[in-house]
This record gives sequence, C-alpha cells and structure tokens, in this order.
Amino acid sequence: MKSSTNDAVLDRAVRLLDAFRTAPELTLDELAERSSLARSTAHRLAGQLVRLGLLERSQRGWRLGMALFELGQLVPSQQRLRDVALAYMEDLYEATKETVQLAVLDESEVLYLEIISGHRKVKTPSRRGGRMPAHCTALGKAMLAFSDDVGRSWIARNHPLVTRTARTLADPRELAKELQDIRRAGLAYDREEATPGLVCVAAPLLTSDGAARAAMSVSMPAGGRITPAQVAPAVRIGGRALSRELQRLHV
Repeated sequence: MKSSTNDAVLDRAVRLLDAFRTAPELTLDELAERSSLARSTAHRLAGQLVRLGLLERSQRGWRLGMALFELGQLVPSQQRLRDVALAYMEDLYEATKETVQLAVLDESEVLYLEIISGHRKVKTPSRRGGRMPAHCTALGKAMLAFSDDVGRSWIARNHPLVTRTARTLADPRELAKELQDIRRAGLAYDREEATPGLVCVAAPLLTSDGAARAAMSVSMPAGGRITPAQVAPAVRIGGRALSRELQRLHV
C-alpha cells in the first residue's frame, strides 16, 4: 500500500514538472490546470519541490529550479552529441549569420538540444529543450526520412497529421513522398510549415549504417537576405562532416 502511495505522489510530481514544457514560469492556477491536479495539491507539491531545488519561486509563481538544470547537463549521450556538434554549428553560424539548430527525434517530436541565434535573433517557435511535431520541421523530416521503418510507422500512427500553418503537410501520402525526396537529396526543407514567415533547411547526422542519429539545420526569415537554396550547400557539407566525426568518436 505504501509503495502504491509513493508511486502516486511521484506521478503527481512528474506531472507538475511536465507542466513547464510550454512556459518558463507558471502561476498556481496554471500549474493546477496544466498538471490536472487540484489547486491545493499543486500548491503543496510545488512547495516540496522548491525545498528540493527542483522548482524556484518567481514573481509570477514558480519556475524550474537549478537542480534540474544541473541534472540535465549530466545526460551523457545527448551532452556528448551537443559537445561534438557545437564547433560545426558555430562554423555554420559564421558562414550564414542565421539561426543554427541541433535536434534529435523523440517518437513523434523533435527535441532541440542546442540553438545558436547570435545577435540578430530570428523569431522561431523552438527553444533549447523544447519540442515540435516532427513533420512540421526540416529537422524532423530529415530524421524521419533516414529512419526507414520508424518514418513509415510514425506516419501510419499519426493520421491525421497536426497542422501548425496553412503550409504544413497534413496528408500522410504527401509527407511520405517528401521523405523519399529528402532521402535522395540528403536535405530537408521547412517552407513556413512550422511558423509563418520562417523557412529552414536541415541535414541528417547519420550513423555508419545510414540511420539518422540527429539533425542540424539553419533557419531564416522567408524572403530575407538569404534563401534556403543559398544555405543548402553549407548545411549539406556541415552535416556530412559532423556525421563523419560522430562516427569516428562513436557518439
């Protein structure tokens, strides 16, 4: 009985922490609503998590605590990937002066590991540690295209596809065809499919057997000073070079 009670408390605590996925700070009412917990329960658990360093008080209510940041930096596989990729991302930023992103695929979503935006920030829906539906992004499509059965089964499970803009590919047949094109070209594009006014080109980071380990991209304003076609060669070269380095280091 005690074990069951402990499991229930742990489940509520995880739900409370999970509520911060979509916002950096939350009020008590927002915490209760997003975690589907009673207001009194959310308040009590938040107080306990503050004492443990997992949450911090803020002017609005609560935000994630420093202890979670410290633990997150210790995740070995993704931290190693980020460390190796950072120099290549910086090279891409210097070549393009546009936003450079690194992400991995987590089931139906893209999980952003690192973003370099520089001083001239482009408004994007992504953030480090954030998520987006894979089919809406160049990063996600690049990884789905080189995941073979994963890409096909993902499309089959996620019908109809979520739309974020009028340009999002919502037809599974159209998406499957685009993934085939991406596999042939070695590059994926987001044509204002995640956010109006934002375009992106991405390259998969491949393992020695040709599967996508992660992906790297450059995002820019649609109709801006530079186009995806101009950036594509640098993204392709950077992706291939980083893939070789990850394979050499067995990351």
